Amino acid sequence: MVDASVAVKWFLQGNLDEQHAYLALRLLEQLVLGLLTMVPSEHFVAEVAAVLARLKPADAPDDLMDFLDINYRTLSSSETYATALDLALRYQHHLFDTLYHAVALHTPGAVLVTADERYYNKARHEGQISLLADFRLS
Repeated sequence: MVDASVAVKWFLQGNLDEQHAYLALRLLEQLVLGLLTMVPSEHFVAEVAAVLARLKPADAPDDLMDFLDINYRTLSSSETYATALDLALRYQHHLFDTLYHAVALHTPGAVLVTADERYYNKARHEGQISLLADFRLS
């Protein structure tokens, strides 16, 4: 699964400053082909839309429609929120970011792929998380 830090890169591949956009696009390709499954938390669309509106206001409506065409299901439970809150408090990090990790932790076999190095460095020992730059597709 990916978080918004990776998903937004799908729409910024023309930006030369956008690091690892090609890796994010390879992940998207695998998702579209059904070779990978994505199970983000329910705030995923809202977070991606907010970033698109800020970074690409002219293209955001079209980009959002393309994003909504991607097939995935979301996961939300009281246990997921409890884990996310625990992670947010322990690591002094935003709850929206820890929700992605909590979903991965509650989904057997799942790995959160993130471009958020700050969060990754805090929480990598929790497991089920990989930096986009380090993630290898099989």
